[in-house]
Amino acid sequence: MLDLPALVAFDAVIDAGSFSAAAERLGQTPSGVSRTISRLEARLGMTLILRTTRRLDLTEEGAWLLARARKVLAELADTEAQLSTRRVQPAGLVRVNAATPALDHLIAPLAAEFMDLFPLVRLDLTSGETVIDLIEERADLAIRIGQLADSTLNARKLGSSRLRVLAAPAYLARHGVPDSIDALRGHRLLGFTVPASLNIWPLARDGTAGLAVDPVLRVSSGATLRQLALQGAGIVCLSNFMTKDDIATGTLLPLLEHVSLPWSQPIWAVFYKQGALAPRVAALVDFLARRLAENGLDP
Repeated sequence: MLDLPALVAFDAVIDAGSFSAAAERLGQTPSGVSRTISRLEARLGMTLILRTTRRLDLTEEGAWLLARARKVLAELADTEAQLSTRRVQPAGLVRVNAATPALDHLIAPLAAEFMDLFPLVRLDLTSGETVIDLIEERADLAIRIGQLADSTLNARKLGSSRLRVLAAPAYLARHGVPDSIDALRGHRLLGFTVPASLNIWPLARDGTAGLAVDPVLRVSSGATLRQLALQGAGIVCLSNFMTKDDIATGTLLPLLEHVSLPWSQPIWAVFYKQGALAPRVAALVDFLARRLAENGLDP
């Protein structure tokens, strides 16, 4: 494989007209530049430059190589310029994986604004209720809710969201409003299939840190659980980021606030990072952190 510094030196010698002028341009010594060209010629097994005391002349092979070398160097310069531009104006595809509620309530409402700010960035948004391997699934970024288990990942906290016990007015009209934790035993509790920690509700009882419930109906998706609650199927415990509008409109009502613990779920942007984070990914992470904070997500 040709040595790129040798091609740079070869081009500089011909462009500058002498070894000494090329050396000054490259910040090297004339003897160092001369040795570089000699090594290039030895590697190729041919003479590239005819040296005399008065002038330098290219051989036929040298002229052919110079033309190709200048094309390669021009391409590299253009590539560097485009990468520099991307640092100023991020561009390219960002693949994002998140659970459906996070996509629906955190990402989708902000997508249009992000694309207006960064018109050269394209987004692929993929939903999934299970934790994925980012490299295997070719995802640049994942939005994850709750505590992180994978220590190999880099993560930036975007905020946190309060957990609340909720039910629809239609359910409460049929079954009554529980006024104590003990009263929950007579109610239809809805929860998650996995992980079990999501079925520990932020309710204080006898000094215990949370109440483990045994749901009569379990689902894998928070989005499904919210729909069940809205339809009056039972009582749920869900994060504020996906239910705050329901609470504001009265379609879901908070319960047992007087015995509720101030628990919040952290919300993370998760990514693999080797060296500097790609500008297109960094732009999205910075944008989400800023806008979610402005929208009232807890810090």
